[in-house]
Amino acid sequence: MTTQSQSLALSNSALAMAVSNPGALGTIEAYIGAVNRLPMLTQEQETDLAYRLRDKADLDAARQLVLSHLRLVVSISRQYLGYGLAHADLIQEGNVGLMKAVKRFDPDRGVRLVSFAVHWIKAEIHEYIVRNWRMVKIATTKAQRKLFFNLRRMRPDGQTLDPEQVDDIARELNVRPEDVSEMEVRLSGRELALEAQQDDSDDFAPISYLADEVDEPSQVLERRARDDLHSTGLLSALDTLDARSRRIVEARWLQDEGGATLHELAAEFGVSAERIRQIEAAAFKKMRAALSE
Repeated sequence: MTTQSQSLALSNSALAMAVSNPGALGTIEAYIGAVNRLPMLTQEQETDLAYRLRDKADLDAARQLVLSHLRLVVSISRQYLGYGLAHADLIQEGNVGLMKAVKRFDPDRGVRLVSFAVHWIKAEIHEYIVRNWRMVKIATTKAQRKLFFNLRRMRPDGQTLDPEQVDDIARELNVRPEDVSEMEVRLSGRELALEAQQDDSDDFAPISYLADEVDEPSQVLERRARDDLHSTGLLSALDTLDARSRRIVEARWLQDEGGATLHELAAEFGVSAERIRQIEAAAFKKMRAALSE
């Protein structure tokens, strides 16, 4: 067994788990140290392993190709430390990209795996950063992603861009000036908690002024039920009354202006005002029962 094969064999057991979880070796520094001790493959060795993987589906060949390029992922991931995401997470996503590259690598194209894998590693890291840099995605289209990863670098000291700078960046990246301005606003924004951080906080959190009770579901249902009672519900309840009781209720309470008095209705029906009041009370009771159903 060659020295290189011995080194790979000794490292395989620990690094096989570390590929999917860089923190498995204890610390990120321990992982990086272990990765950097792995020997690199010569072009002949790399080509031989690539043919074994492609033609014979040799998983051991795939593992050796991945392990020998883990240092490349570490190197690339360092370029993205300014986004406030854990280095171990960036490496983990980069390792996913490396494994995808190894799976698709074609030795007949005459290029080294390192040149092919760079694009896959960066693509996975880019996707991870866009998903996790903010709770709300700020870059979804291809043009927005290009702006996201270049505008931070091109803004002088993170300062606000003037119109001339916006035009220069738009020309260099081949995008519209308005897209540059929009992405600058998104990058300059910050996340704000919907609710106050503490129960007794006096902070004026968005929850205090974003709530719209007009469209709150329970309020909508309540208004809908009330409107139904005032229209079809009321008509249905009136239909349960006899003609005299209905006349009294409508004359007393359903007039646009000034309903009839008890004495006026008493004179109309030839009974006492007290009798009109009793009929009205009985009619209301019957209507409430109809509405409750």
